[in-house]
Amino acid sequence: MENKLFLYGASGHCKVVIDILQSNKEEVRFIVDDNPNAEMLLGIPVIHSKEFSTEKSQKCIVSIGDNVIRKKIAQRLGGGFHLAIHLQAIISKFATLGEGTVVAPGAIINVDASIGKHCIINTAAIVEHDCVVEDYVHLSPNCALAGGVKVGEGTHIGIGAKVIQGITIGKWATIGAGAVIIKDVPDYAVVVGNPGTIIKSKKNI
Repeated sequence: MENKLFLYGASGHCKVVIDILQSNKEEVRFIVDDNPNAEMLLGIPVIHSKEFSTEKSQKCIVSIGDNVIRKKIAQRLGGGFHLAIHLQAIISKFATLGEGTVVAPGAIINVDASIGKHCIINTAAIVEHDCVVEDYVHLSPNCALAGGVKVGEGTHIGIGAKVIQGITIGKWATIGAGAVIIKDVPDYAVVVGNPGTIIKSKKNI
């Protein structure tokens, strides 16, 4: 039976996911949203989540940029997730990617890198050899992880940020745009600047 591919979340990030899928000639049948602002998005019908029921043949990508909300929706849906990888992304045959993950154009994922479930590897982001990126991470455009970096669950690394080799970044941390990370970052920390400095710690999620 043919899989029926749908997206959950009619956001700006959803537009990116649609573009990636269409680059692979994959058809999105519809988009589900808890609070839809329009009936169509890029020519694709948007339906309210109250009108939606899952079928075994359906495959989904949670097309929401916010890591916390993406995790909640993925847990609610439970399974049947699809990958979205743009044709202009470069991914080593020795890298691994978890279900529900989105890889944008120009992204590079190098040898023996491991990407978890429901991650966003955004435009021109670089994940070097032997990196471990856990579930629900968002790597923003033009950020770069050098070799052997570990990024914990739910962390958001901002646009243009750089992380030197061998660094560990904890779970649900936030790395600000353009930050340069030269030492380990604890869970829930918010880090900005060059060199990266912790400015606060978020509450446990």
